Amino acid sequence: MATQRIIDFLNTRRPNGPCLVVDLDVVRENYIGFEKALPDSRIFYAVKANPAPEILRLLASLGSSFDTASVTEIEMALDAGAPAERISYGNTIKKERDIARAFELGIRLFAVDCVEEVEKIARAAPGARVFCRVLTDGAGAEWPLSRKFGCVPAMAVDVLRRAKSLGLNAYGVSFHVGSQQTDLSAWDRALSDAKGVFAALAEEGIMLKMVNMGGGFPTRYLRDVPTAQAYGRAIFDALRKHFGNRIPETIVEPGRGMVGNAGVIKTEVVLISKKADNDNVRWVYLDIGKFGGLAETMDEAIRYQIVTPHDGDRTEPCILAGPTCDSADVMYEKTPYPLPVSLTIGDEVLIEGTGAYTTTYASVAFNGFEPLRSYVI
Repeated sequence: MATQRIIDFLNTRRPNGPCLVVDLDVVRENYIGFEKALPDSRIFYAVKANPAPEILRLLASLGSSFDTASVTEIEMALDAGAPAERISYGNTIKKERDIARAFELGIRLFAVDCVEEVEKIARAAPGARVFCRVLTDGAGAEWPLSRKFGCVPAMAVDVLRRAKSLGLNAYGVSFHVGSQQTDLSAWDRALSDAKGVFAALAEEGIMLKMVNMGGGFPTRYLRDVPTAQAYGRAIFDALRKHFGNRIPETIVEPGRGMVGNAGVIKTEVVLISKKADNDNVRWVYLDIGKFGGLAETMDEAIRYQIVTPHDGDRTEPCILAGPTCDSADVMYEKTPYPLPVSLTIGDEVLIEGTGAYTTTYASVAFNGFEPLRSYVI
C-alpha cells in the first residue's frame, strides 16, 4: 500500500516522469519484524534488492548485516557504516581479483558452489570462511532460483572437504528456496538437505557451524502472503526437527521482504488503444515497462497491484506495455490485467510493492529513456 507519506510526497513534489518512492518507516518496521520473527538468526540484507544509500544507512544503524554480490556492493555497505565482519560475499560467481579485493577490504565470509571457486578463494583469501550453496527445487516460488546456483548435497560435501584441505574454514551450508516463496514447508525440505551435509562431514571430523537460509521472504502483491511470524515459526520448527538441540548458527538474507512493500512507482498512461475495431482487449501503454524497472513482469512472474484514479469503476481486461520500441516490452498479455474502462491518457497510476528489484533492473538509457528515478523519504 502507498503510505500517507508517499502520497503526500507525490502530491507535494509532483516529480516529472516515472519514479519510485520508498518510505524508510516501512523498511524499519520490516527489519524489526524480521528480528522478532527470527530472534536467533542474523539478518543479512540482500543489497541487490535495493541499494539506495539511505536504505543501507538505516539498516546498518539498526544492526543489520549485508549480503553482497560484488565488490561495489561491498563498498556501498562499508560506506553505509557496516563493519566488514557484518558483510558476506554471497555470489558464487566471482573473479579472483574481486575475491582478493574483498579480502583486502576485510571480508572473510564467502559463498561457493564448486571446487573451482574454492580454489580461487584459497589463493586470494587464505583462511577465509566459506559456505557451500546447495541446490533447491524452488517449488512454491514465483521467481525460482534453482538452476544457476548451487550444487547437489553430495557435491557440497566434496566442495567443503576440499575447502578444509586448502586451509579454508569450511563454515557452513546455504540455500535459497526461491524468491517470493509462499510455501512455508520449503525451508523444511532445504534444511533436511543441509543436515545431510552437516552429518556427512561430521563423520570426517569437519564440524560445520552455520546454515545460511537465504531469502525468499515475500512481499504482498495481488495475493496475501504469510506473515514474518509464520515464516519464523515454520523455520524454527524445521531447524528443531532436523538439528534437535544442536541448532547451528543461522543467517537469513531478506531482500524483497525487507523493502518490497516500502516502495511505490508513479507512472503515467501514455496511450490506450486497440489493434482492431472488434478487439475486446485494450492496450494500455505506460511510461515505464520491462526496461524501465519492471523486469520481474517477465513471464508474468510478479503481478503488481496497480492503483488508478478510477478504482471502483467497471473494469475490462487490458494488456499492459511499456514505452520502448521493443516488442518484448509487454508486461501482462498472457493474463490481461483488469483496469477501469474510464482510465484515460494522461492519468497517473501507482504500481505498489515495487521497492525491490526495480531501480536495479532499469536500463541505463534504452531508447533514450533515463533510468528510473528514486526518492527515499
